[in-house]
Amino acid sequence: MTKVLYVEDEPALAKIVKESLQSRGYEVTLAEDGALGMLAFESLNPDICVLDIMLPKLDGYSLANKIRKVSPKMPIIFLTAKSQLDDLVKGFQAGGNDYLKKPFSLEELIIRIDNLIKLTSGQVSKQQELSFGAFTFFPMKYELKGPGDQVRRLSHKEAGILQLLIQHTNTTLERKEVLLSLWDDDSYFNSRNLDVYITKLRDYLKADPSVEIITIKGIGYYFSV
Repeated sequence: MTKVLYVEDEPALAKIVKESLQSRGYEVTLAEDGALGMLAFESLNPDICVLDIMLPKLDGYSLANKIRKVSPKMPIIFLTAKSQLDDLVKGFQAGGNDYLKKPFSLEELIIRIDNLIKLTSGQVSKQQELSFGAFTFFPMKYELKGPGDQVRRLSHKEAGILQLLIQHTNTTLERKEVLLSLWDDDSYFNSRNLDVYITKLRDYLKADPSVEIITIKGIGYYFSV
């Protein structure tokens, strides 16, 4: 059973989310402020943390930093009413893997919890066909099929970058990880090449406005679907 640490100071929302997760088979420990959240983390040893950002006593950013010092690979999802890019960047810098804006659907939260656990535990494997938005990507053939069954042939680097982005859907993908995975070198020259490929991929994906490659300055990319 997946153990979830949920830290939320809005009682009504906390009750709904906790009961919904429990009905799906998750073991949920609820804490109402950041300080209690840290105590619960130390005693629970959860599989994933779902943290509100605006918390009393210890905010979500600070709590995530403390958790990261104890467990560097712990999956963390932030929940927040904030929507500015600066807040998104701050969340990732604090150690968050994913970021869900309120109001959110419980189905989306459950999907993100499951996906993040799979990603961080290495359960995601190469597939013959990867679907997202209005697109289907065939990594072995370097082909991207879009709306109207239009097929685009990708270069080796484009295909590699897209596969990494898909594997990190709705989570942050560090720029350095892309460079080391595909170039074995994070030099300035390769970094500029990566910028060019990202621009090309954005152009390929513009047929579906719901699919975005968001640049998180100083960190990497957020593939939103």
